[in-house]
Amino acid sequence: MPSTRLFRGVPLLAALLTALTVVGPAGPAGAESGPGRPGCAGAHLPHVPGAAYQETACLADLTTAGLAGTRYTDMADQAGLSAKGTRNPSGVPGVQIDGYFPDDSRLNATHGWSHDAQFVIRLPENWNGGLVVTGAPGTRRQYATDALISDHVLAQGFAYAATDKGNTGPDFFTDGRKPGDAVVEWNRRVTELTKAAKKTVRQHYGRAPRHTYMTGISNGGYLTRWQLENRPELYDGGVDWEGVLWTARGPNLLTSLPVTVARSLGKASDDDLIEAGFAPGSRFLWPYHEKAYWGVTQKSFRAEFDPSYDPACPGTTAGSTVEEILAPCASDASYDYASRPASVRRAVAEVALTGRIGKPLITLHGDLDTLLPIATDSDVYAGMVDARGRSGKHRYYTVQDGTHTDGLYDTYPDRLRPILPCYRSAFAALREWVEEGTAPPADRTVARPGGGDVVNSCALETP
Repeated sequence: MPSTRLFRGVPLLAALLTALTVVGPAGPAGAESGPGRPGCAGAHLPHVPGAAYQETACLADLTTAGLAGTRYTDMADQAGLSAKGTRNPSGVPGVQIDGYFPDDSRLNATHGWSHDAQFVIRLPENWNGGLVVTGAPGTRRQYATDALISDHVLAQGFAYAATDKGNTGPDFFTDGRKPGDAVVEWNRRVTELTKAAKKTVRQHYGRAPRHTYMTGISNGGYLTRWQLENRPELYDGGVDWEGVLWTARGPNLLTSLPVTVARSLGKASDDDLIEAGFAPGSRFLWPYHEKAYWGVTQKSFRAEFDPSYDPACPGTTAGSTVEEILAPCASDASYDYASRPASVRRAVAEVALTGRIGKPLITLHGDLDTLLPIATDSDVYAGMVDARGRSGKHRYYTVQDGTHTDGLYDTYPDRLRPILPCYRSAFAALREWVEEGTAPPADRTVARPGGGDVVNSCALETP
């Protein structure tokens, strides 16, 4: 969902405020030495198939501990996604490839390239034979999940690949020729990167990955679901961390968010939000989401799938200040997805999920998620998987007191728990499921423990 960060306590769209480092003009694919790894330029380095441009570096540490403050990651784009006190591994030497695939949109200014379809591929020196692929959450970019996902899987020996999804920032919906095109591109870019990363791995290590996993959070969770439904041959399994649910008839974001806009304008009550699926226990999070998420998310995706609804308020492009961009459109308070033209539902149908997963999938969702209420999202998706007869390939864990972004735990440590440690446990469970044939625990609610290090530990199954 929309990328936010904290500035003087106020959430801002990261895409508006990030200071980006210029690497240099695009040119032929090349290699360079990185900090602490001299001589990399003389080594045989892989070329990413299909890339329009790439830069390759041999680095002493591919994790955020080593990359923070360098051009090889963007800590600002990761803001708010993890809790303070999260312990991440470090000390993973290897090769990093940054670049982009051919694209005609220019919303991603990372490295000064002003070119979308940017990617990062990391190849650890001590490879375990596997590959992990992800797409950026929200409207963030390719480094957004470096601390959440990349650090952890690199330390286990996995190669890692991430994409910006082909369009980024609050105006992502301006990409494409017709409604829904921007989100359609997200799925295509993940497939493109997965195929290219597999070939890159083969070049670098001399053999293809034994196992390839798809994973992601929020929009990245949606991408995980879609890939395992539509491109299962590319993967061995996936972990979906509170993925966005899109269905043509609903529920979807355009059926759940209008009531939040109505409430912010005094046209709906708290009870109306609860009736719409928002957890009563999440009331304390509503003021934050009213300012940071609800209005901008509704108008951005309404602009993506239904641009004719209110030409006077065409998504975030209607504002010039942060406050205007985050503010809701008054017309969205009365938005009724069911009564909109059939063309809107056809656009959503192009990206809709079916539940027909072809490989093992683990889903996690916090019961206090206040952007994607669990009742209208993962509860529904789990039912879709069951209806397709694929429940044997699916595990669903509700994380008690988890919400959409772990950064909020630092504000409410007495009311929330981070989901990241549960995600890491789920990834370990997926590996055992795929690689050893050991099935994960049955669907369950993962209760918040009464003590211990809740930021860094989570048992999917109570001892």
